[in-house]
Amino acid sequence: MAPTNARPPAMRRARPALHWIAVHTTAVAAALFFVLPFVFVLLTSVMSDAQAMSGELWPHEWHWSNYTEVFHTPGFLTWWRNSLLYAGLGTLLTVCSSVPVAYALAKFRFRGRRPAMMLVVATMMLPPQVIVIPMYLVWAQQLHLSGSLWPLIVPLAFGDAYAIFLLRQFLLTIPREYLESAKVDGCGELRTLLRIVVPMAKPGIAAVALFQFFFCWNDYFGPQIYAAQNPGAWTLSYGLESFKSAHGVNWNLTMAATLLVMAPVVLVFFFAQKTFVEGVTLTGVKG
Repeated sequence: MAPTNARPPAMRRARPALHWIAVHTTAVAAALFFVLPFVFVLLTSVMSDAQAMSGELWPHEWHWSNYTEVFHTPGFLTWWRNSLLYAGLGTLLTVCSSVPVAYALAKFRFRGRRPAMMLVVATMMLPPQVIVIPMYLVWAQQLHLSGSLWPLIVPLAFGDAYAIFLLRQFLLTIPREYLESAKVDGCGELRTLLRIVVPMAKPGIAAVALFQFFFCWNDYFGPQIYAAQNPGAWTLSYGLESFKSAHGVNWNLTMAATLLVMAPVVLVFFFAQKTFVEGVTLTGVKG
């Protein structure tokens, strides 16, 4: 005898359809929430000066020459070069210096290993604003490097706490048997790191590299502290403020410059998103 509270077959078939509609509606709404600001910036960047000041959303004519005019702005190419230097060299130094430290914390057994890991975690919790004054005094008065990006780049050659922590968590997922087999074949620690660990840790390294590249490219606080007095050392993130002040009424040029600043970050993430997601997903499996 069929249960009295059984639902009709039509209702049971309708539930998956309603669930599909709800999920995809939410996904489309979330996608529009993130995409529409970029669409607004793009459309405004190709408007004329007069239309950019109006409330119209669609350009009457597409002024692609706005991007050329942005590049002709004095200092813009210099800011672009400085951003590439800061982000590229900073990412390279962070990866090269953090991988050996993370490998030691993940696979070596030595006295003080746990306090060292706690120190790394504690460093992650320390806001940069706490140490900015003593660090500035060291770089400006002792080393005379103020007015440049070197106070931001050089410390990255000694590792980054967040990168070390993330890589250490990823390296914990690599079975120790691979390392022991390499040592049986005569590999030392350095060769094991370069030949075995690094190839297996490419997703984690890629995730760390992307995080560091995004941070350096978008960093505003650091260049403001160390490079503000030298326009030749400004980055795009800091120079964009000066560009906006110089073109306060030319919102089309300001939006074009904004889009050019965002473009490298979007392109890098678009082409590396698969490796990035894999590295973040596999990180933190073990504690």
